[in-house]
Formats: sequence, C-alpha cells, structure tokens
Amino acid sequence: MTLWIGLTGGIGSGKSSIAQMFAELGVPIVDADAISRSLTAENGEALPSIRLLFGDEVFDHEGRLNRITLREEVFRRPQSKKQLENLLLPLILNKIQQQKQKLASSTYGIVDVPLLIENPAFKAETDRILVVDVPESVQIERVHQRNGFSEEQTRQIMATQASRCDRLLHADDVLDNTHNMEEAKIKVARLHQYYQSIAQSPKETA
Repeated sequence: MTLWIGLTGGIGSGKSSIAQMFAELGVPIVDADAISRSLTAENGEALPSIRLLFGDEVFDHEGRLNRITLREEVFRRPQSKKQLENLLLPLILNKIQQQKQKLASSTYGIVDVPLLIENPAFKAETDRILVVDVPESVQIERVHQRNGFSEEQTRQIMATQASRCDRLLHADDVLDNTHNMEEAKIKVARLHQYYQSIAQSPKETA
C-alpha cells in the first residue's frame, strides 16, 4: 500500500523546487497545480462550467480562458472565489484520486497541493504532511525577486493562504528551506530514506 506524503508550503517557500528534488529521486508526484491548469487549458474539462458561472467576459475571442480577467474577478469578489473553488476542487480531487490509483504500486509518493491545509478533502488523500517552511520575510523577498511583487501584494496573497503557524501545527514533517539548494537536496535525500523506511514498515503505516 502506497504511503502518500502531502507536500505543501506558502508562496515563496520553494515547494515546487522541493517537489522536483523528490521527482529526481524517482518519487512519483501528483501535482494539484498541474491538474488545475489542465482543467482550465484549451478544451479543458472545467471550461464549460466556468463559462456558465462567469460568462463570456472571462474568455478571449478564440474561446480560451483569460486567466488574468478571471483572476481579477476572483480577487475583486470573494463570492466569485468561492464559486470557482466549489467548481474546481471536486474535479481536482477526482483527478488526484485517479492518478494515485495508477501509482498504487509505488512505495511512496508525493501529493503536491499548495492549499493542502486549507482543504480537508485534500488532507484526506495523504498519510503524512510535509511542510516546506521559510520565514515570512524570506517569502516576501523571494516573491519580489521572482515576480516583482511588492511586499503589500505578496502579503495579500499570503492572507489567502493558511498562516505559517497553521501549516506548522498540521505538519508531520518540516523542511526548513531558508538556505541554499544544496542544503535542501541533503534534507530531501534524508526524508526520502525516511519515507521509504516507514512505507515498508507495517507498524508505521498501519
């Protein structure tokens, strides 16, 4: 029986880089963000329902989703955000479950979900939670370097996510990703060995 590790972390934590490190070790990754993008890509499964909810205004003249317009609508109206979540989350959850079934022969795998703590249905798909953690000041600096966002813009995004304290309270394991990539790779390698060991131990996974 596969041990599923829920991987999460706030914006700017470097969670995606950590997921890639696990992938390089041969660990299967179920990526909720990638699933979400596929659902809203051209001819994506979620597009008809999004059109029904938000109208033609969030699509371009070729029928493709205008992500910027939709993002602005979601930030402007909390009700729109809730409607979009209610639409997408069950679809994402279903795809996660399908991918997990295909990977059922794996010793352990990663379910990469940015908003894992915020959504109990996603937490239920995992056996342990690994939080990639950095101080808020590091989050703000990294997002500024990567996206050019101001501190205020970054804090607005952070306010829509679980707090650092909440993530740590729910964590079974914590990876401090404050420093360089080489140090992170060492920590990932150690966790990889640890997860392999507990996945193969009936007492630990029962």
